[in-house]
Amino acid sequence: MGDIINPVDGNSFVDLVKAKNTRIFVDKTDFIDQTNTLINTDAKLLGMTRPRRFGKTVTADMLLAYYSKEYAGTNVFDGLKIAGKDSFAEHLNKYDVIYIDMNTVRDDYIAYTEDEDLQVKGVTTIVDYLQYSVIEELKENEDYAKLLSKSRKTGKKNLSSALKEICNHTKNKFILIMDEWDLIYRDYRDDKKLQESFINFLRGLFKGKKGQSVFALAYLTGILPIKKYNSQSALNTFDEYNMLAPGEFASYFGFTEDEVAEIVKFPKCRISHQELRKWYEGYKIKGIDIYNPNSVVKAASRNECISYWSGTVSNEEVVRLINMNYDGIRDDVLELIAGGIIKFDCSNFENDMVTIKSKDDVFCLLVCLGYLGCEDYGGNYRLAYVPNQEIRAALTSIAKTQSWYNAMPIIERSEELFIAIQALDSEKAAKIIAQIHNWPNVSLLGYNSEEALVFCVIAGLMWRTESDYECFRELQSGKGYADVIYAPKRNDSLPILLIEFKHDTSAEDAMDQIKKKEYFGRYRDGGYPNDIIMIGLNYDPKTKEHQCLIEKA
Repeated sequence: MGDIINPVDGNSFVDLVKAKNTRIFVDKTDFIDQTNTLINTDAKLLGMTRPRRFGKTVTADMLLAYYSKEYAGTNVFDGLKIAGKDSFAEHLNKYDVIYIDMNTVRDDYIAYTEDEDLQVKGVTTIVDYLQYSVIEELKENEDYAKLLSKSRKTGKKNLSSALKEICNHTKNKFILIMDEWDLIYRDYRDDKKLQESFINFLRGLFKGKKGQSVFALAYLTGILPIKKYNSQSALNTFDEYNMLAPGEFASYFGFTEDEVAEIVKFPKCRISHQELRKWYEGYKIKGIDIYNPNSVVKAASRNECISYWSGTVSNEEVVRLINMNYDGIRDDVLELIAGGIIKFDCSNFENDMVTIKSKDDVFCLLVCLGYLGCEDYGGNYRLAYVPNQEIRAALTSIAKTQSWYNAMPIIERSEELFIAIQALDSEKAAKIIAQIHNWPNVSLLGYNSEEALVFCVIAGLMWRTESDYECFRELQSGKGYADVIYAPKRNDSLPILLIEFKHDTSAEDAMDQIKKKEYFGRYRDGGYPNDIIMIGLNYDPKTKEHQCLIEKA
């Protein structure tokens, strides 16, 4: 037992299991059944990367508690999904697990550099320190220490040789779990020499049959996919699953719809499934809707849907990426926040935070960081979008702090559309909506339905109304359901906007429906002092014209 070899202290998964009757707990232990099928196969090297606060560490701790000899796994997993699987007993607590938490390694290395009494000759970088630390813990095992002392091949820094020496004699394989594998590329992003040293260290562990022969399973987790050099992966023996390419493990990247449906049944939870979906769902991975697990747990525990994202992630990286302004990416980000989607190519992304050469690279990185969701569009192409209200709030906050924000054409266009509606200027409003329609990314929506027209209007008004209005879709009002209603949050001087959309009919039909269904009734009867503006919109697919009528109720 140690800090790296079979650690037992501070296991987040074990703590969750102990408190599962009083805290929110989602049982994903069936993932172990998946990893068990990989043991000692040619697919035993597994890399699963996802954004911060998406359950990476708790999953790593779960695997540690299952595989490590130092745990009594029958006590930990009793009654959980994995206990009912055929593979449960076969690998339960049968291995020495090398568990490398790179955050802890970094913190310990900083302390090491600050204390001369701790320093060892030849151990001068964090990569040296990592190898040295693992070897020193291996030596705490009496049998391993004897083997290593006999070997002339094993030096202070060569972990690969040390593990091979042990396995050659014991015939027992290790399991390696590395959490936050990409820390070197994030925290030491400008130190290329250190990065090459680290990737060479990993190569030494996993490249070739001799290197792989010491592991029954290796599991790497982090934010960034495994680093590429040129067009080849530096660790191409790993099967990678990430936010850009999740493969068959999509359901383990976060909470699913069914899991959230169970969470809202938690006795202390007073948040609806619908609210949780609006705020934290939207990562559509291989056709599965995924929720941010950390945010769902916090919202359901605190009974408050707010953006927990900004409290866990530094926004500095996003600001840097946006301000690169590759190919007008600022405009694209504002369009994404307003509800747009943008196609990008992920084939040339080099999986780091420094080698950014294009707008495509920026979108790839924002997807990996969790600030954007993406859907497969065929081949290497993906569709980027803002997944939910939480991320929209975080990105909006970032955008509004930038010096360029107020001068952006998108912001000016939003103000112009709102002013035109207030002035009952139907012609100008229709013209602005047509401009949005002609934005290239709208074509990805398939502009052949009423829904695409709804997007154009909501995207156009978003930046002017974001602070002052609540936007409601299909809200019960009067004798029916209004397509879109903008209701002022606090300001009695701002008008209420009632909008009805039509496709291939007429703006007159839309206006007639507002009046016949008396969508304004809930506000007149409710004693609202605000003016009420009715907007009827139609798109004619034959003439490609946008028709608009605006009247006061």
